[in-house]
Amino acid sequence: MVVSLVVLGLVAGCAEEKPDGTAASAGADAATESASPSPSGGAVVGSQDPGDLQSAWWSWAAGSPSGRNPVEDTTGEFCAVGQPSDVWFLAGTFGGSVTRRCAVPAGRTIVAPVVNQRGLREDCAGFMDVAAGTLTLDGKKVALKRWPATPITITGVAGNPASDEGSVSAYGCGLWGVLPPLAPGPHKVGIRGSSGGFRTSADYELTVAG
Repeated sequence: MVVSLVVLGLVAGCAEEKPDGTAASAGADAATESASPSPSGGAVVGSQDPGDLQSAWWSWAAGSPSGRNPVEDTTGEFCAVGQPSDVWFLAGTFGGSVTRRCAVPAGRTIVAPVVNQRGLREDCAGFMDVAAGTLTLDGKKVALKRWPATPITITGVAGNPASDEGSVSAYGCGLWGVLPPLAPGPHKVGIRGSSGGFRTSADYELTVAG
């Protein structure tokens, strides 16, 4: 968003383009890795396919209207809105910096875009050429997943700031962080992302349930 939107689909980065990134240090500073290919040739993150994961994140970002949307959220008040039952999404911003405080259920894998986009396949090529970012957990850098253009499907509600209403087919891409379930207690997650002139920054103060 952030995450977890520009207009093209950046918010994450978008088909119509809205960014949701999560900001960042230069590419050389970001520890990145390519998603590992599955036996069928698709990329996976653990048991999660990047296309499915990005579709789910974008649908989450597009699942709430402005006024209670987690990407626009300035305090963390709406970070639990629409969360799926198997993972916990974080978001960047539509540009600019924010600090959020959130309570997270125990046992959830945490997924966050550092900087991402949705849009046409060709949009992703230029976007990823200059995409850069960092994700930190309790002050330590986390290796990022670098996902090139991947087909995704987004389901959005009326009035959401991340996508059109209804079902939208697009390509998703970006730098993503995937964290295993965190130990109970307080944790800090920092997201810094950029691509071209877009910059996003989100600091999360998370409290994981015991």
